[in-house]
Amino acid sequence: MSQHEDYRIEIARFEDLADIVSIYNSTIAGRQVTADLAPVSVESRIGWFEAHRPNRHPLWVLRREGRVAGWLSFSPYHSRAAYDATAELSIYVAESDRGLGLGGLLIRHAIAAAPPLGIKTLVGLVFGHNEPSLRLLGKHGFERWGQLPRVAELDGVERDLVIVGLRVC
Repeated sequence: MSQHEDYRIEIARFEDLADIVSIYNSTIAGRQVTADLAPVSVESRIGWFEAHRPNRHPLWVLRREGRVAGWLSFSPYHSRAAYDATAELSIYVAESDRGLGLGGLLIRHAIAAAPPLGIKTLVGLVFGHNEPSLRLLGKHGFERWGQLPRVAELDGVERDLVIVGLRVC
């Protein structure tokens, strides 16, 4: 667990799932962060939540002033064993807490937490038009490793997916 006077990052509890889903859903309408086109339900995310094991692919929450202000997860990059040392990174910050540097705190936490979990590489999948996220990840050492042109369609607009990555050990 990381802690600072204003926040703390800890493994998510089941009671946090509603807040995690709410933060996720708050990004859907902007069509910049997620490929989901409609809000997801807490019930639909229970299996996803349970798949995040603290000893391999954790799900953390960032608490600020006692409430969930953001979250971070590691997910398997691919189901085949040769990719076990690579994890997909996801970071979401509550709308009311954006612009406070919490995304950077979560990225730094992810980079520090990866090696003890046996993760050598972090990969992010970011829409090409999501410049704020691409800049933030770049600021923390992530490089553009690839681009999939026009693989997503958001409200009739085809969008690119940028693959970013960072070797952490």
